[in-house]
Amino acid sequence: MKHKEMIEQTIKESIDVKSKVLETLLPAIEEAGALCVNALNEKGILYFCGNGGSSCDASHIAAELVVRYKGGNERRAIPALALNSDQAVLTACSNDYGYNQLFKRQLEAFGRKEDLFVGITTSGNSENIILALEEANRIGMKSILLLGGDGGKIKGKATCEIIVPSGVTARIQESHILIGHILCSIIEKDLFGLD
Repeated sequence: MKHKEMIEQTIKESIDVKSKVLETLLPAIEEAGALCVNALNEKGILYFCGNGGSSCDASHIAAELVVRYKGGNERRAIPALALNSDQAVLTACSNDYGYNQLFKRQLEAFGRKEDLFVGITTSGNSENIILALEEANRIGMKSILLLGGDGGKIKGKATCEIIVPSGVTARIQESHILIGHILCSIIEKDLFGLD
C-alpha cells in the first residue's frame, strides 16, 4: 500500500488531538451545551458562522438542529441558522461593505439578547468573526467560540471558548465537528429527553 504510513499517521494525529480534547475540554463543552439549551429555553435562535471549512461546519451543525441529529429522534425543529448560507446577503455585503462585515451585518438585523452566537474559526483571527462577536456582545447575546491553537486575537472575548489544542487546521476542524455533534446531543437530551 503506497500511502499506508501517511494514512496511519493522519489517523493517529486525529486520535491524539481528540484525546487532548477529552482530557482538557469537557467543562467548556458542557458549558457550551448549557448555553445552547438556555438560549433555546428563552426562545432564542442559535446563530452559527465560519469561513471555508468552518462555514461548512456551521451549516452542518445548524442543519442537524433544524432537521434532527440522530435518526429515530423525532422532535420539533430547533431554531438554528448558519449566517454563511444566504448567497445574496453574502455577495451584496461583500461588495457593498466588505466581507469582514458579513456576519456583523446579519446580527445587527436579526440578533436579540436571548439569541446565542456561535463563531467557528480555527485561527481565532478571522476579522468577520471578531466583528460579529463584537456585535453579539453589543446586543447582549451570549456567545460560544470554537477555536484552535492559542485562540488567536479573539481569545477571551466570548462567554464560552472551546480551544482545540492543535496547530493543524484539519485536526482542529475534525474536533470542531465532533464538538458540534456533542452539542446537538446535549440539546436533544436536555430539551426532548432523547439519547
